[in-house]
Amino acid sequence: MRRSTTTALGPGTVFTVLALTGCASHAEPADSSAASSAPVHRGGSAPSVSAPVSSAQLNKLLLNESDLGEGYTRKPETARRNDDVTVIGCPALEKLGSDAATGSGLAFTRKAKASFTYTGSSTSEVSEELYSDSATKLSKGIGVVFDAMLSCPSYQVTSGTSVVDMVTEKTSAPDLGDEQWSQLLTFSAGRQRSVVKQTAIRTGNILVIVSGSPGLVDAHLDKALAKARTAR
Repeated sequence: MRRSTTTALGPGTVFTVLALTGCASHAEPADSSAASSAPVHRGGSAPSVSAPVSSAQLNKLLLNESDLGEGYTRKPETARRNDDVTVIGCPALEKLGSDAATGSGLAFTRKAKASFTYTGSSTSEVSEELYSDSATKLSKGIGVVFDAMLSCPSYQVTSGTSVVDMVTEKTSAPDLGDEQWSQLLTFSAGRQRSVVKQTAIRTGNILVIVSGSPGLVDAHLDKALAKARTAR
């Protein structure tokens, strides 16, 4: 049985880990490492007081197939079932709740998301999430999430009879925007091991999160941030 891991971020609640449905986003050799990082603050940046951007406008700021280039196909959004997802071995994440951990019940109403598959030498995925609120709320919310992740270098996530082993370690965040966070998550289920990179950048009152195959995240993060900044 193939299972998918979908990472999601819930500002103000939890940075999540997985929803076990579908197919794996990126397979790596058994000796792959994974990482998580604390937020990086740019010196001298002042919190933005601009009004939050509407969800409708955020949707227009998402990357699309034209931005990404040849070989990308947008995935249809699917409903997630979160009632049977449990985090084991990480008290900080357990306290944040399974709804947040699977990407639902997010604290901010102003949000937008798009996910894409990429067919090159192998099938990989990349997704983008945009959130808007005050700079202070965005910073505090995502900070809670990364603090929780840093407190648990390894733990398990279960859904029904499926068990996934998670590993996290630090990785450096790119020097972009006003604040930056970045992590690699390695998850293992049976003989299958996968790696997802997740990088979050706050620029003013917008939070940009790009997740998926590490190479695709690195390739498209700048584009996502540049497009989000056109809201200013």
